[in-house]
Amino acid sequence: MNHLQIDKLHGAAKSGHAELIRLGVALLFIVGIIFYTALRGSPPNIMLIVAAVIGAYMAMNIGANDVANNVGPAVGSGALTMGGALIIAAIFEAAGALIAGGDVVTTIRSGIIDPEQIPDLQTFVWIMMAALLAGALWLNVATAVGAPVSTTHSIVGAVLGAGVAAGGFGIADWGQVGTIAASWVISPLLGGVFAALFLYLIKRTITYRQDMVAAATNTVPLLVGLMAWTFTTYLILKGLNKVWKVDFLPAVLYGLAAGVVVMLVLRPLLKSRQSQISNTKQSVNKLFTVPLIFAAALLSFAHGANDVANAIGPLAAINDALASAGELHGKAAIPLWVMMIGALGISIGLALYGPKVIRTVGSEITELDQMRAFCIALAATITVIVASQMGLPVSSTHIAVGGVFGVGFLREYLKASHARTLDEIKAHHPEDDQEAIEAFMARFDRATIQEKGLMLAELKEQARQQLDPAHFSKMERKNLKKVYRQELVKRSQIMKIAAAWVITVPASALMAAMVYFMLRGMLLA
Repeated sequence: MNHLQIDKLHGAAKSGHAELIRLGVALLFIVGIIFYTALRGSPPNIMLIVAAVIGAYMAMNIGANDVANNVGPAVGSGALTMGGALIIAAIFEAAGALIAGGDVVTTIRSGIIDPEQIPDLQTFVWIMMAALLAGALWLNVATAVGAPVSTTHSIVGAVLGAGVAAGGFGIADWGQVGTIAASWVISPLLGGVFAALFLYLIKRTITYRQDMVAAATNTVPLLVGLMAWTFTTYLILKGLNKVWKVDFLPAVLYGLAAGVVVMLVLRPLLKSRQSQISNTKQSVNKLFTVPLIFAAALLSFAHGANDVANAIGPLAAINDALASAGELHGKAAIPLWVMMIGALGISIGLALYGPKVIRTVGSEITELDQMRAFCIALAATITVIVASQMGLPVSSTHIAVGGVFGVGFLREYLKASHARTLDEIKAHHPEDDQEAIEAFMARFDRATIQEKGLMLAELKEQARQQLDPAHFSKMERKNLKKVYRQELVKRSQIMKIAAAWVITVPASALMAAMVYFMLRGMLLA
């Protein structure tokens, strides 16, 4: 056996050892949940213990998959290391769940099935347990292949499948199902458009300028102020809405006040450091690092407050049904121990299995820097706020990933456009006059956007008046045209992620129906 084979074996063993450690930690958490839940009742309630274990498993899968949308762009851009992102996200996810997760939860998620058509308590408990387990299993599969999917869609699809299995097709609200299907298109499209628009704005106002530092000193405080405005509004409406009820307009005004304060503080700070910043894109990129770290933390807090219900909502509903002697309520109280399961499960799942999906979002779709990641984070919050007020169904997962695709496709378009411009310039110069081409390109690179347009118009007019304008060789033109087709977004990732999004609801629904029949058969036997 040669050294190469030994190294491969050593690497495989090391990878297997790390996987066993992750599995061991996850099992310890599950065992702890079993013991704690068993000690709560005398005698222990087996149904509640099973539901708690499945809820913990669901929470870990939410942490492993969904949190990637909050920190993936920051990690991919280099603003945060993987370790730093995991620590920040774990702390703020747990804080969001415990501080702002609320004290009640809707028992039937999103009104997808009619609780009046559920015949008895036992059937209700089976539906909730089947939905939890199926949603968690689907998230586990998606995480294993590195596909970021919507946990909300996973649990909604699972409730739908288990409900239909228990009560027939008439139990479902198919209009609501259609609304969810619409979000497969609406969410990524809106996220991609907003992210691309913000990136183009940054390019036009900063990176396309001769003095990028001066441009950044004027523009970055406005952009960061806009982010503070939108994030404060988002946090009030989506992160704190269960503990602090504020209408839309007051929330926007609070956010505006926060944005103005941030802008007024940041502007003089940047001006005082202006001489220390070099006139390069890399230096300007670093100005977005701190805002990105805050964005990752705040998005994680809001996510923990909102999406913890996907993990512990059915568990809280089961606990409420068992404690109320069979009476089904539209809303169920969330005991602290149930919320702790959700908060700890999300943090543990993120730490153990989150890096795979974080890498997919952050670096395996398109190359990100701090400016691009900033645009994605800003687009995510604005899209959720705008869509919520318009009554459009959106998924935060789809928005964030759509934002990544949006900035990637904009880069492709701008690169191809630049290549066509170069081709046009060379086509209007004699192919043996390289000195004239280089002189023109030097002036072209220093020009503003408006000046570049005038230069190209003059060049076309000069060529039109020439009887026999010379062109570059066919070989060089062929090489230039290859640049047009350069792909900066990985098409294989588009297909994988889109397929995962489309089949999330039907896949989790089918799994839930199968689990429901399995549970019913086992418990009635």
